Amino acid sequence: KGLRVHDNPALDAARRSAARVYPVFVLDPRYLRPDPAAPSPGSARAGVARVRFLLESLRDLDARLRRLGSRLLVLRARDDVSDAVCAALKDWNIGKLCFESDTEPYALARDKRVTDFAAASGIEVFSPVSHTLFDPAEIIEKNGGRPPLTYQSFVATAGEPPKPVMEKYSELPPIGDTGGYELLPVPKLEELGYGDLSQEYIPPFRGGETEALKRMRESLQDKEWVAKFEKPKGDPSAFLKPATTVLSPYLKFGCLSARYFYHCIQDVYRSTKTHTKPPVSLAGQSCCGGISSTQCLLALLISIRWKGTKYANRSHGERTGSCLLHGEMAGQDIHGLMPS
Repeated sequence: KGLRVHDNPALDAARRSAARVYPVFVLDPRYLRPDPAAPSPGSARAGVARVRFLLESLRDLDARLRRLGSRLLVLRARDDVSDAVCAALKDWNIGKLCFESDTEPYALARDKRVTDFAAASGIEVFSPVSHTLFDPAEIIEKNGGRPPLTYQSFVATAGEPPKPVMEKYSELPPIGDTGGYELLPVPKLEELGYGDLSQEYIPPFRGGETEALKRMRESLQDKEWVAKFEKPKGDPSAFLKPATTVLSPYLKFGCLSARYFYHCIQDVYRSTKTHTKPPVSLAGQSCCGGISSTQCLLALLISIRWKGTKYANRSHGERTGSCLLHGEMAGQDIHGLMPS
């Protein structure tokens, strides 16, 4: 997640706190290793279309970072992503680690290994919530330690989502010395071992922040359509001209900020006399692939409560460098920005 420059609090904190920034993405074999036994081309956990979308998003992020005087540093994990991250933290003498908070079980375990290493090494950690509209832990705390069990109670508890961080950068701190690390370009599908995919259908939806912002702006230009948008009305089979924004994959990978999207929709609403209401409105459907972002988070909160998940923030010591990491859970890789 967090594959964007706009509304990225972890990136913002990283570039403010250090003279050198290491934007890092670690390729995770758990999700990218081809599986010959899979029912369709792809890995055991991700189809080839999803992998292609991810790689396109990484190339776009690298291009955007290069325009700011930086670049994306792509590392390949042999097995465990956390091992690769911890090694880089040590070898590059990182003093601060910043990463976008994630809530998936695999990511929680992965990130805990990294933050435990950071704590033991005196590395400061900053992990803001910016992939979702709200912080699940805060919602539970506001509701007396229990997750709200209805949509209405959730909305009453959550209130208005926080404003996005929309400061525009003219440049970012340069990357530091990477030592003997092999810095790879974003690989092609064939380079990941997927073989001949010439007969595979290529969807018209390209990955990346640039495409996400373009699609969002084009969708929001039609203010009447935005104001009258209502699920489940519309033709779900429409493909060349979809009945929705088709922004869910961009939100899922963090190419588009859910907070930025939400507040842009609110700007349109303020310019219209009337508009539909959540959960069927566009604002209510602004995340999670056509499911209301608040409904999605409500389900997540209930799941968190049942599983007894605990959240904690850690900040330890001072050092000459700082590091920012962004994680992608349940089906994706870890992306990090490391300043030193």
